[in-house]
Amino acid sequence: MRATVVVPLLKQGRAGRSAGDAAPVVTRTPESRLEEATGLAQAIDLDVVNGTIVTVSDPRPATLMGTGKIEEIKATLDANDSGLVIVDHPLTPVQQRNLEKEWNAKVIDRTGLILEIFGRRASTKEGTLQVDLAHLNYQKGRLVRSWTHLERQRGGGGFMGGPGETQIEADRRLLQDRIVKLERELEQVVRTRQLHRAKRKKVPHPIVALVGYTNAGKSTLFNRITGAGVLAEDMLFATLDPTLRRMKLPHGRTVILSDTVGFISDLPTHLVAAFRATLEEVLEADLILHVRDMSDVDNQAQSADVLRILKDLGIDEEEGDKRIIEVWNKIDRLEPEAHDAIVQKASGAENVVALSAISGEGIDTLMGEISRRLSGVLTEATVRLPVDKLALLPWLYDHAIVDNREDNEDGSITLDVRLSETEAVELERRLGNGPKVAKEDWER
Repeated sequence: MRATVVVPLLKQGRAGRSAGDAAPVVTRTPESRLEEATGLAQAIDLDVVNGTIVTVSDPRPATLMGTGKIEEIKATLDANDSGLVIVDHPLTPVQQRNLEKEWNAKVIDRTGLILEIFGRRASTKEGTLQVDLAHLNYQKGRLVRSWTHLERQRGGGGFMGGPGETQIEADRRLLQDRIVKLERELEQVVRTRQLHRAKRKKVPHPIVALVGYTNAGKSTLFNRITGAGVLAEDMLFATLDPTLRRMKLPHGRTVILSDTVGFISDLPTHLVAAFRATLEEVLEADLILHVRDMSDVDNQAQSADVLRILKDLGIDEEEGDKRIIEVWNKIDRLEPEAHDAIVQKASGAENVVALSAISGEGIDTLMGEISRRLSGVLTEATVRLPVDKLALLPWLYDHAIVDNREDNEDGSITLDVRLSETEAVELERRLGNGPKVAKEDWER
């Protein structure tokens, strides 16, 4: 379908200071907003034939834009034979209906476009449920009676029956019934995820979550360090459903890496609510890798959007300093001087790693930093595993750094290990299960 993208620039509202903030919000250039909106449209195979930036000094409740701008856009639509208009701004149901009448074309706003993309990308049952729920909540407030022959259904049994309910009320009721059903199914998803997390905690592999603006390179980085085959394309929202994989750190420790859905500015509240179960993986993570596309001129504003969403999820700035590593990705796209400057700046900063997920530059540094952050204060210990405790050997190799191993004549094994305090306590508990273990079996 041939589409036209319209980016309204409101002089008040999105720009300037946000309510309650002491500092101005980091905003994007109009050109970058147009480029992103065009990219969103192309992500669902729309043929964008024209893009325009419209300054709106006085937003109209009925149409958002003034009559002069509406007429200009109408002429452009006719000239380009465009049957779809994408307005990169939230529209009220009234504004959407009035603009469709004025332009004689289908109109969708930014929220509707993102929902459409998510609907195309969802591939698992959970993802489909979440998108469907978000879509229904979005539609519920936008039911507009577009037919007159069904204006009223008859109530009662005869010709003189009461007025009954309007068709729009019947539609709303049907939508609400479907919403309740989906919410129940998603509650089961939440319970299932909680069970999975509980199982992972019993075998306490640390969890590392990837977050970042859409198209920042999360999936490419995920594939690079885990060897997984997750879809990774130069496309907004190329992947949607979360993926978890085990990976080995340089010293042999096993961790679980989680690739999450990409964030975006003005992420619809319907989606944030629907994807709460998925985003809880981020809340449960021991370490969060905030992937940034350093080749994008708007990476600072994108970073601010990601941090804002993390804050909404419950990860405040103080907690973020302890749990977040900034990953400055795509440095291979930079000019040599800019590349060297970014690498030098990252090396002198705390909790920052510069890398290229494509070329592999800086990956070893990232893995070392993850290992360092997750290791905590390591305890050195000498462990003797009797014959009846040899089943603990794989657990030790997964959760500790084994510096030396000696196989004894009686079948027991003695190991010199380094492990965190938490894992030392867990090892003592495991050694204490079953038959009584001699004190020399666990020597600090």
